[in-house]
Amino acid sequence: MGTGLRDRRHGRKDGGGADGRNDGSIDARDLLTDEELGLIRMEEIPGKLEEIKRALEEKVGLGVSFDLVFRVMEFGTKRTAFFYANGFAKDTVLTDIIVRLTHLDREQLVPDTLSSLLNKYVSHIQVETEDDFDKAVQFALMGSTVLFVENSGAALVIDSKSFPVRSIEEPDLERVVRGSRDGFVETLMTNVTLVRRRIRDPRLKLEIMRVGKRTKTDVCIGYISDIADPRLVESLRDKISKVNIDGIPLGDKQLEEAIISKGWNPYPSVRYSERPDVVSSHMLEGHVIVFADTSPSVMILPTTFFHLVQHVEEYRQAPFVGSYLRWVRFLGIMTSLFLLPLWFLLVQNPELKPAGLEFLGPQKQGELPLLIQFLLVEVGVDLMRMAAVHTPSPLSIAMGLVAAILVGDIAVKTGLFINEVIMYMAIAAVGMFATPSYELGLANRLVRMALLILVAAFKIPGLVLGVTVWLVALSVTRSYNTPYMWPFIPFHAKALFSILVRRPILANKFRPSITNPIDKTRQPVE
Repeated sequence: MGTGLRDRRHGRKDGGGADGRNDGSIDARDLLTDEELGLIRMEEIPGKLEEIKRALEEKVGLGVSFDLVFRVMEFGTKRTAFFYANGFAKDTVLTDIIVRLTHLDREQLVPDTLSSLLNKYVSHIQVETEDDFDKAVQFALMGSTVLFVENSGAALVIDSKSFPVRSIEEPDLERVVRGSRDGFVETLMTNVTLVRRRIRDPRLKLEIMRVGKRTKTDVCIGYISDIADPRLVESLRDKISKVNIDGIPLGDKQLEEAIISKGWNPYPSVRYSERPDVVSSHMLEGHVIVFADTSPSVMILPTTFFHLVQHVEEYRQAPFVGSYLRWVRFLGIMTSLFLLPLWFLLVQNPELKPAGLEFLGPQKQGELPLLIQFLLVEVGVDLMRMAAVHTPSPLSIAMGLVAAILVGDIAVKTGLFINEVIMYMAIAAVGMFATPSYELGLANRLVRMALLILVAAFKIPGLVLGVTVWLVALSVTRSYNTPYMWPFIPFHAKALFSILVRRPILANKFRPSITNPIDKTRQPVE
């Protein structure tokens, strides 16, 4: 591995993408980190195929792992062997290569067999030579096919991998009435291609790295080089390279916890999206995105609280309609947070009820205290939500009937709960489900439960204290050195107006200052 390859992997000046190209493709050779380059001991490739086979049996369990294949073949009197993982091999490509090689004569392969195969006869677009046995084995485990040639002292690495992938579908959590129906899948190459399809700018950079000593998960940093803050890109690159863990099989969520120290704060510090149009829009604003292989969602950095309450549907409608939808969404989020604590406070202190709202309050008392009813219903809603996730689709309707009739209705009739508790809890649940960010909705639920407990214990001072602590905690929170409550705290009038009102697309002439973009204008002069 030369210095040029290492520079290309980090997206230095001599390249456009992860490997110096602007097509988003990933070269298996660029996936080795600098640490591994320094620590891996150079191990020569044995001369005889029998010795190579024995080495593979010791190193990777060839003959024990059923999916590892060592296929010995002879071309032009030269003995060769293909080594690959059966599930990754793209059989049509390898078959075409083998068919071509079977027609070769000895004179076509001597005196330098490896060079002849590389430059003339192996018909594939990504082929490299490798003289380190350990690296050749690692490439095979990442999906490439390694062609060993007897007595050559090196091998050919053929990047002919094919990952298992599901079809591209609309994400369940970010559906729209009108708009694109494609969403990210679990394959990294497919995901970066969906973004590059929307941003055909040669300055779009996609840097590839690997995380995990055992899983060696591919992680990609995406940004537009003349927009994104280079300090943010360098900081993110540095943090990912320093992650020391055996693996991140759960993908982006484990990576988030590894690079962002958030402790026990329940509020999400990054925005996840499964829509390539949303991700592309954020990149044009100066955000940096992080892909993790095997994850169908993408991290967007930096993120504020108000990024998490916006939805793509607002931008698929006219500005006036989009503004209306945004305000309805804001109302739902505020309702999910404060409706139950406020109603509980008015029930405990009837003298606080405004004129004309004397009817607020329970018409009858239940067998359980109101606070216990609220907490039980909160836990019950979460339990039903989890049950809905784990219930097979044909049984989901039956599960809903059981939850609504056998649990809710009978619990009220037996006197354990009162009707008002069920009604207000249902309204709060609707507001939570209207929250675009699933993680934000869960965090708001925990805050609502804490406010209920504070109101039960301290009444008005409890509610004031709880809301104050909540606001202060969010105000001091930072997402990758970015104020979480911007543009509310610190206050920025124009940016706050853009959040409250969905402005026409041509009215947004500048990118948000929160990302510190290099190019601040959204309507460049040609």
